[in-house]
Amino acid sequence: MSKYRITLNGKSYEMDVELMDGSTPVTPVAKAAPALVQAPAAAPKASTPVAATAGSTVAPMPGTILKVSVNVGDAVKAGDSIVVLEAMKMENDITAPKDGVVKTIAVAKGQTVAKGDVLFEVE
Repeated sequence: MSKYRITLNGKSYEMDVELMDGSTPVTPVAKAAPALVQAPAAAPKASTPVAATAGSTVAPMPGTILKVSVNVGDAVKAGDSIVVLEAMKMENDITAPKDGVVKTIAVAKGQTVAKGDVLFEVE
């Protein structure tokens, strides 16, 4: 019988191992236990990519939409936060480029976007 100590996730366990076939015990090789990872919930996706127009604001980088602050038809001023885009663990305010009315919002909270995807349009 051989005695072993295993540490898993910072907690130590002692165990006795008995070889049933009478062979000589081998030196154990430490291997990491596979991590249990819960799959993230599916993020909503746009059904059809929206074509960019003159008044469109596009994603400056790939990321995930954390917040949409306005609705279609809302009046906005230049610099107002419209969408919060998380990229590389940083939150980026995507703001209205000019005074106007929100014509379209092409994204939803939780959606993943690529660089150049249309986010919203202000007229």
